[in-house]
Amino acid sequence: MSNANYLKNHFLIAMPRLLDPNFHQAVAYIYEHNEDGALGIVINKPLQRISLGDVMRHLKINIENPDVDNFPVVSGGPVAREQGFIIVPTQNYTSHNDQDQLLAENDQVVISSSKNLLESIAQGEMPEYFIISLGYCGWAAGQMEKEITENTWLVAPLNTEILFQLPFEKRWRAAAASIGVDLNKLFHEAGHA
Repeated sequence: MSNANYLKNHFLIAMPRLLDPNFHQAVAYIYEHNEDGALGIVINKPLQRISLGDVMRHLKINIENPDVDNFPVVSGGPVAREQGFIIVPTQNYTSHNDQDQLLAENDQVVISSSKNLLESIAQGEMPEYFIISLGYCGWAAGQMEKEITENTWLVAPLNTEILFQLPFEKRWRAAAASIGVDLNKLFHEAGHA
């Protein structure tokens, strides 16, 4: 696969027939894809019992911003569920002198695992938009491409409005609609010849 065919900075959108609870109706932001495989973070599955405040207390971060107790954390995928990631629009990202904590950076999005950034959020210095994730998704070399050819996933270009601004429950349908796919029609057509 040539570099032009890699799906870095795209969404993977689960087809309705994908029933794995980690990926059912999931939208994953692919932040790395090369000949060795792909890495992504599911962006539309909020955890039910964990808030950002819970994560900060676990990390022993002093909280001065009461909003963090109501801020959701998403389940980013089944790999390393204890690992946290912060996704921020590039224009809202302020360096916290830990460039080694940057996992991905492009003209639209920064992904960091910076405790300093979390501490800033806890103090009330919140970027306008951001996502906190626990865990990520990983695909071995060729695995994601195979799943796409088997119609397990749709692919759409990254859309930061969907990524940061839409409510979680609307992201799956909106990501599909961004490439002209109506998932309601796929539900009704599934299993018919």
